Amino acid sequence: MSYAQTEMKVVQWGEARGIVQNSNPKAQAKKTAEELQELFDAIEANDKEAMIDAYGDILVTLVMGCATADLDLVTCFNHAYDQIKDRKGYLTPEGIFVKES
Repeated sequence: MSYAQTEMKVVQWGEARGIVQNSNPKAQAKKTAEELQELFDAIEANDKEAMIDAYGDILVTLVMGCATADLDLVTCFNHAYDQIKDRKGYLTPEGIFVKES
């Protein structure tokens, strides 16, 4: 299944459960933060299955956040890519990319 097909299924799932109609971007951002903590915990435990679950759950909350804001996650993703595609910088020994000013 393509990303777009999965995204549409997630939106339909959210609509069927009243999330899209009754939630809001702030509530979904809070849910994303909770899922991010689960990801940090999974990474710390080196638990690949929990990481897969957390990354997936984060994507679901991002899709729901966009849907409650009448946005499309792919549009947001493309916008971010357009912002970073020509960015220059370096990678620290800790694996963090630092952009040039």
